[in-house]
Amino acid sequence: MIEAKNINKYYGQLHVLNDVSISIGRQEIVSIVGRSGAGKTTLLQILGTLDAPDSGTVEYDGRNVLKLGERDLARFRNRNIGFVFQFHQLLPEFTAIENVMIPALIGGDKQSDAHRRAMELLEYMGLADRTDHKPAQLSGGERQRVAVARALINHPTVVFADEPSGSLDSENKAELHRLFFRLRDEMRQTFVIVTHDEALTRGADRIIHMSDGKIITGIGNAI
Repeated sequence: MIEAKNINKYYGQLHVLNDVSISIGRQEIVSIVGRSGAGKTTLLQILGTLDAPDSGTVEYDGRNVLKLGERDLARFRNRNIGFVFQFHQLLPEFTAIENVMIPALIGGDKQSDAHRRAMELLEYMGLADRTDHKPAQLSGGERQRVAVARALINHPTVVFADEPSGSLDSENKAELHRLFFRLRDEMRQTFVIVTHDEALTRGADRIIHMSDGKIITGIGNAI
């Protein structure tokens, strides 16, 4: 589904990603692990089209998305990619349901359709009674579930998550982990997760270890 080949990325003289190649299959949960500075987040951002490599290709179903113009790439990202970050990055002035609706409205969906889909997702997340609450009125676990719903609103091909459980307590971490696997099983969702959380890593279909800008091992399915 996703095929990245010979990815190189420099920040000045620092070679952050060194000839990295990786493939991601449909309905797969892949964890990317490694020490700080290994290049994990940079790789995630490039796979998610938030950043561009200095060389290499990123293909979605055989389409090299790096060749898209800025507007077409933004449209592609909106419709095909979801993001979940360590700190939920919800807009504080909007309610839970409004936050979830935003990507759909940006993509041009009717407000009624976006509202219906957002409500379905929040109900699925167990947040039906929290839809009109603003982020400050939600717990950390609730905010992160809202962020997951937002990532799913446009039926993305893949969800990229950068330390999604890093700011949560043990109970909410476990709940978020169960949610990811339920989404994979019930919605056939694909996840690529940068994490230091061993519990989430152990449950992944594949674990990719990075060091000094390179993939050093891939446990599970073939890379």
